[in-house]
Amino acid sequence: MTEEPKDTSAPRTEGAASPTEEQSAVSSTGRGVTSPYDSPTGVLPRMSSDTAPSGPDLAKDVPRTEEELGLDPEIPSVGEQARANEAAAYSYASIPPAPNASGGEPSRPLRRRTGEARRGTLDLGLFVLRLVVGGTFIYHGLQKLTTWFHGQGLDNTRDMMASGGWDHATLSTILVIAGEVGGGGLLVLGLATPLAAGAVLAVIIDAWLWKQGMIPGFQYKSSVKSGVELESILAGTAVVLLLTGPGRLSFDRNRGWATRPAYGSFVVLILAIAAAIGTWYWLHGGNPLTGIGPFK
Repeated sequence: MTEEPKDTSAPRTEGAASPTEEQSAVSSTGRGVTSPYDSPTGVLPRMSSDTAPSGPDLAKDVPRTEEELGLDPEIPSVGEQARANEAAAYSYASIPPAPNASGGEPSRPLRRRTGEARRGTLDLGLFVLRLVVGGTFIYHGLQKLTTWFHGQGLDNTRDMMASGGWDHATLSTILVIAGEVGGGGLLVLGLATPLAAGAVLAVIIDAWLWKQGMIPGFQYKSSVKSGVELESILAGTAVVLLLTGPGRLSFDRNRGWATRPAYGSFVVLILAIAAAIGTWYWLHGGNPLTGIGPFK
């Protein structure tokens, strides 16, 4: 038998494509092999750290950034953008200012900076004044309502009002007790202070007019039966509380009239005086100023 001719061509390196395979790759694509992955038998690339020089360098050719990969840059969410803006706004301070939680009332640090908090003992003084004035009205109201504090009681109070010239004695008794007990109690609490001060002011004005009209002329000293010294003092303090407010040691401390009364308190003052005069002429009548100065 004849021996088969031996292949005398140069030996192929391991993993190298044969000429026939290279021709097949060229003929099938119509172009030269530009990537080892175009041919299944191609040589796999090696990293640049390999000693063999063949194959592309993956350390340089592999895309690593978003731009090289063709990806859109990451867009921050709305919440992240808001937090970033807030951090930029307060970049000059370590802690942003705290919001005001008192419904319109300035915070304590702000009041200190503006000097508004320098009220000293004013709030304490208004609290003591409310206790004295309100307590006095409660005391006299309970005397008329009950027999406490050596009082005359409800029946005797109604008889006293009737004998003193008051029409509708029962209604007059109810009004005076409600004004003294109710208004005095609200003054002590510092609750609805303008209305409370207006109520006790109307009551004490009618009491002033009643006592002054008992005897012609002006009697001020409390030692005289018709003296209006106590009534004048109580009326004056009621006006003070109406115009100054109850202060911060009260249930009205978050109201504007507690520390900054304005036109509203003045309107309540006028209405209280008008209510006292109207009640006097409707339930009693007469001129209590007879014999005083030009009133003859």
